[in-house]
Amino acid sequence: MVKQIGTKAELNKEVSGHSGKLVVIDFYAEWCGPCRAIAPKVASMAEEFKDVVFLKVNVDIGEELSKAYSITCMPTFVFLKGGEKVDSFSGADEKKLLELVKKYK
Repeated sequence: MVKQIGTKAELNKEVSGHSGKLVVIDFYAEWCGPCRAIAPKVASMAEEFKDVVFLKVNVDIGEELSKAYSITCMPTFVFLKGGEKVDSFSGADEKKLLELVKKYK
């Protein structure tokens, strides 16, 4: 399951509640074609990798988080481990997303 969040408080709650697990944040926008295209693939990865926490942030609503992670284009995926950013990339690249999930989980 991919959980929708919008604030730093929600992110902190998710990270602290899943300490030691990889957290993948998908920064997206409703109007973004590539975001809509990769969304079903992100959802299927969330089902496949039960030990990884998948979160979504709508950049038009979660501006605080978008600014905190310097999001300038969508989709952007941010990878956190132990609450620290370990990687990120922008673009609807399913292969790269899968590669980084496997690398950091």
